[in-house]
Amino acid sequence: MQKSTIQFLLINCLLAIILISCGSVTKNYTPKKLDKTSIEVPYFSDSKRDYVYKTNITVYGHEMSGIFIAKKINDTTHRVVFTTEFGNKLMDFEISENDFKVNSIVSELDRKILINTLEEDFRLLLKSKYWIQEQFENEENNIYKSADGKRDNYLFFSKKDQKLEKVVRSSKTKDKITITFTLENDIFAKKIVILHQNIKLKIELNYFKSE
Repeated sequence: MQKSTIQFLLINCLLAIILISCGSVTKNYTPKKLDKTSIEVPYFSDSKRDYVYKTNITVYGHEMSGIFIAKKINDTTHRVVFTTEFGNKLMDFEISENDFKVNSIVSELDRKILINTLEEDFRLLLKSKYWIQEQFENEENNIYKSADGKRDNYLFFSKKDQKLEKVVRSSKTKDKITITFTLENDIFAKKIVILHQNIKLKIELNYFKSE
């Protein structure tokens, strides 16, 4: 990845975050009786496995590609490394429910507003357990609401196979982040898409199969 590409991405990301659009959503979900108080998500739970994905980040039509590597290093923490496709490290951090530690980062990406955005995205992606307060449904999904500070997370489970297909992070007035999972099996997602509703930022992860 060329330095100019990183700088262009950073500028667009900063402008995008600052120019947040205002919009609201109405959740047409039907309330249901709560059938569980917690949900565990298995997609990044195996501490013996390195989760390696090819990554494509799109900000306002500009794309950057690389490699995403995540590993569970203890019961509460994952280590995440972003590299270029040639293996040059861009960012290395450790993240848990309450902590975030940057081990290294290239200077072009070392901006607080960008780091905060990635921290929120990947804390949501790597979250392993949700405490449930309410339950809903629509035609295709059973939906579980989990309060998370000033935000709410909605977990969408397919009625057909009972698999977690989507997580939506919302404020009281609008959806903020949607993560969708395409599953290979019960415990592994072969494709993940992180889509922001309030800025034009999309992160796509496709499982990297080594030859």
